[in-house]
Amino acid sequence: MWLHTSTRLQFHAEVATPFLLMLRPRSGWQQWVSREQYVLSPSVPAVEFTDAFGNLCQRLVSPVGPFSILASADVECAEWADAAPGAHFVEVQFLPESVLPFLLPSRYCESDFFYDMASELTAGCAPGWDQVNAIIDYVARSIRYTPGSGTTLRSAREVNGSSDAVCRDMTHLAIALTRALSIPARMVVGYLEPLAPMDLHAWFEAFVGGRWYTFDPTQQSLQGGRVAIAYGRDAADVAIFTQFGDPVDLVSMVVDVQRTTAPPA
Repeated sequence: MWLHTSTRLQFHAEVATPFLLMLRPRSGWQQWVSREQYVLSPSVPAVEFTDAFGNLCQRLVSPVGPFSILASADVECAEWADAAPGAHFVEVQFLPESVLPFLLPSRYCESDFFYDMASELTAGCAPGWDQVNAIIDYVARSIRYTPGSGTTLRSAREVNGSSDAVCRDMTHLAIALTRALSIPARMVVGYLEPLAPMDLHAWFEAFVGGRWYTFDPTQQSLQGGRVAIAYGRDAADVAIFTQFGDPVDLVSMVVDVQRTTAPPA
């Protein structure tokens, strides 16, 4: 399927302000970016680099006053994310080196506190995909997904036991529980086509059966086109913008995803 995705950010800065941005999806085996638009208004110099997780990042200094960013893309992706019940657990000594960082506790995913809980939740499950699926079921049953309710970042320990949470927080808990079982798990931020209300969305991938698989505790199924923008250990690694110095007002943020019937001409 083809999706047209866009994010428009409007800021107002009292002083010239350094920014780091992550707004460009990259092509890979799960998605193909055929066309992009990236507009800075007013135009300012920008430099792009690739971070340690392979994300496309942009750095710039915003001007004083109003400043807007529009990032849009036409992307081909699958209508359903792959599922693989029974996919086997990969022993740590056989994991690719590139996935090892996603085994470790991180700022918002304190997996070293969750081994007993994760073991209890997955008792009787085959090691691997089935364990992660049991974790997803638990998070979805225990915490009500309430989009738009989270204004501050919460770690897995903070959200555990809560009655409601946003996608980011639920993902932190699921990642911590998954890593506690020595299964690599990484956070993903991007677009989800059927999401309502529309916004950028967080989910995660777990490495089982020799590859990454998508898991999402906020959705009843894996249907719907997903376009990944950023990967990381937790929310600290996947912020779509980070500004430094005096606070800058985010005047508005508009996210849109439209299904298209054919690839762009």
